[in-house]
Amino acid sequence: MIPELGHFALMLALLVTLVQGVLPLLGAQRNQPQWVALARPATAAAFLLVLFSFLVLTWSFYSNDFSVEYVAQHSNTQLPTLYRISAVWGGHEGSLLLWVLMLTGWAQAVALFSRRLPEAMVARVLGVLGLVTFGLLAFVLLTSSPFERLLPAVEEGRSLNPLLQDPGLVFHPPLLYMGYVGMSVAFAFAIAALLAGQLDAAWARWSRPWTTVAWVFLTLGIALGSWWAYYELGWGGWWFWDPVENASFMPWLVATALIHSLAVTEKRGSFKNWTVLLAIAAFSLSLLGTFLVRSGVLTSVHAFATDPRRGIFILILLAIVVGSSLLLFAARAPKVSLGGRFALLSRETLLLVNNVLLVVACGAVLLGTLYPLLIDALGMGKLSVGPPYFNAVFVPIMLPLLVLVAAGPIARWKHAEIGPILRRLWPAALAAVLAGAGLPLLAGEWHAYVALALALAVWIAAAIVLQTVERFKTGKPTASWWGMQIAHCGLAAFVVGVAMVSTYEEERDVRMSPGETVTVGGHTFKFLGVHDVRGPNYVAARGSFELTKDGKPLRTLYPEKRNYDTSAMPMTEAAIDAGLTRDVYVSLGEPLEGEAWAVRVYFKPFVDWIWGGCLLMSLGGLLAAADRRYRIRVKQSAAATAAAAGATA
Repeated sequence: MIPELGHFALMLALLVTLVQGVLPLLGAQRNQPQWVALARPATAAAFLLVLFSFLVLTWSFYSNDFSVEYVAQHSNTQLPTLYRISAVWGGHEGSLLLWVLMLTGWAQAVALFSRRLPEAMVARVLGVLGLVTFGLLAFVLLTSSPFERLLPAVEEGRSLNPLLQDPGLVFHPPLLYMGYVGMSVAFAFAIAALLAGQLDAAWARWSRPWTTVAWVFLTLGIALGSWWAYYELGWGGWWFWDPVENASFMPWLVATALIHSLAVTEKRGSFKNWTVLLAIAAFSLSLLGTFLVRSGVLTSVHAFATDPRRGIFILILLAIVVGSSLLLFAARAPKVSLGGRFALLSRETLLLVNNVLLVVACGAVLLGTLYPLLIDALGMGKLSVGPPYFNAVFVPIMLPLLVLVAAGPIARWKHAEIGPILRRLWPAALAAVLAGAGLPLLAGEWHAYVALALALAVWIAAAIVLQTVERFKTGKPTASWWGMQIAHCGLAAFVVGVAMVSTYEEERDVRMSPGETVTVGGHTFKFLGVHDVRGPNYVAARGSFELTKDGKPLRTLYPEKRNYDTSAMPMTEAAIDAGLTRDVYVSLGEPLEGEAWAVRVYFKPFVDWIWGGCLLMSLGGLLAAADRRYRIRVKQSAAATAAAAGATA
């Protein structure tokens, strides 16, 4: 009866989220304190019910309850315990339940950490989140229940997809979903502000830390997914412009624009309507990503489902969310004041250009992702849009953005002059020109693309150094200021990694017998042979490669070719020697005649700077969200606006 309890808990949660979504919103609009007071307890009840349901499903996996169809499809008794637990979200139904759990968790976090905000505002935010949760719970119960019984029960399950039997599954989906779902909080604050008619600096201040934390999770999730694909798939790629990858990248681009736009709305009272539209767009793109992954319109290693009923349900939910939000925006936006005026050259203008470039870049990715699907749906043939399109369109849009990253923090609010900006940035410009001219030669061959990328990266880094020196002369930097600089430094590191690895990487596919060597990037691999090893649920052919450079031994690498007991598809496990300035990478192909094997070796300069840059960006976001001065201002703002919020309600 335990799985039935999980299903019953979801049904109760559906009713509770209906209460959470309707009564507090009505209470806030009609000034009914007793209805407003229901928001927090209803949110807590919904979270506990969904958590109980999730734990029930987790126990079903742990105990090998193959009478549950979802468990039988994605686990078996040979699966290691770690992967048996992470298999809970290894398929469509369980991953969607994790989605809902995180949504109720975000709502509960808002309820706990927003006690200093006006009750009417919190009730509206929690009410919007309750309605979103209601829609997703209905999706789970009507089309995607993970508690369906399989009678009679099978003795052994099918096991988890071998691609997913990796530590990446433990961390990547939860981090990515935390980012996806976190965009719902920014959306809820925006809709709550529209309902209250309070698109002011206080609303932006309340929303900003939640949006930043969600952006951090999304950044970490995307970066971890990239790293996972890099070492797991066996051919050294770190980004494929896969439609499902794009589905997570598009909300990230809009969320990046949103956190910058919120800064302007908070500090200057400008961009109010634009900021609301970005919040709506970020969450809508998260739902679009859910549709792409779960509708069956895509064939991808990331995609879950092939049931068109699920796609139709998500499309309806997406239409309701976007349609109702835009209708509310259309009704409220004309009444919103324009905010503080600013000159053509000002920090506001530069941040606006930043926003426009990010949104245009998102539009380019959206077009390349959806256009082939539209052509296919209209019966006009098959069309493939791959890296050549995305690189040709996306990269030029990003170049002026990188220039603005250094100039934006230098410019003054309201009105800036070009002379002081140039005087403060000329050392950075000089360093950038010298770096672009000279650094590519150190890598071997001079390339214009690398020169431009390194120049922009040094431009950003040098500007950060100049700003830091100036800041210490005028006062102690705050945590949020450090957060901005560290995030921008991470962007510079990311640019270096992308430019260097995409231009100077080396790859060789060779036939090797024991004792033979191959050299790539100045590193020599000596093939020592292959021997069989037994894993918990697989048999692997493990190769041994002695890695040397200039005759000095570095280490021995052990790539594997695995055959899982429950799958006929062999899996490649690459072996990587990682370093600050390069990775060397070896993977086994297929066995050939005699003792020879097909072998693929790579030299990847600066590839780890890609993920290191993402980590720095995430660290910067966390520092910005945790700024103590910012928390004090939230408290003061809440006290100052509580009376106004109650009157408006």
